[in-house]
Amino acid sequence: MADELWHGGPRFVNAKGVYRIGTDSVLLAYFANNSGVKKKTLAADLGCGSGVLSILLATFNPGLTVDAVELSPDATECARKSAELSGMSDRINVIESDIRKHREFLRSGAYDLVVTNPPYYASGTGALSYDPNRAAARSETSCSLDNIMEAAGYLTRWGGSFSLVHKPERLCDIFRAMNKHGIEPKRMRLVQNKADSPPSLILVEGRRGGKPSLKIEAPLILKNNDDTDSDEVNRIYHR
Repeated sequence: MADELWHGGPRFVNAKGVYRIGTDSVLLAYFANNSGVKKKTLAADLGCGSGVLSILLATFNPGLTVDAVELSPDATECARKSAELSGMSDRINVIESDIRKHREFLRSGAYDLVVTNPPYYASGTGALSYDPNRAAARSETSCSLDNIMEAAGYLTRWGGSFSLVHKPERLCDIFRAMNKHGIEPKRMRLVQNKADSPPSLILVEGRRGGKPSLKIEAPLILKNNDDTDSDEVNRIYHR
């Protein structure tokens, strides 16, 4: 069984225990595609899961090749099948490995764009699933925020872009880790369910070697007051 976001668009294979298409990955692909870095020929997706983010970025950028890293064998298999089903096997290289070992199989400073939809909850916090795949996707049990930022700092070329989606309550942790590993926060956008709702997600872009200056964009509103999808959400989902 496979899902698709819009008719005739990329398709995504489902498997038990592997997260299906999530709003956070879709919004991150949209946000990262609008990065200030115009030249995007090589990207890295750290913790690619079922491959949604990698495939969407490749869809938006026909000249882009993505190295997609994932620890879970089940999710890796889904990502490979989805890439094949979407006709992108030649542009999406799915690597089953540990992000913490990135220096062993990925090139330093080679990537125009590095993206991640990481586990949101610090180890020991948040509800933990009994399913090990889902637990690793939600909580930093096997890969911490600092591990991810270390990899991003190593992989992103000078002047290249790093983007992630996360929870607002981790913003201070995110900025500290980015600065520690040589990535300057440059752009941020809050995601809100409605205009009067508190933010549920944050989208952050950083630049390797960038100068201090943070642009805060207008919030991305998901729903109108009548609970219909916002115009921007409809554009993102090609409706």
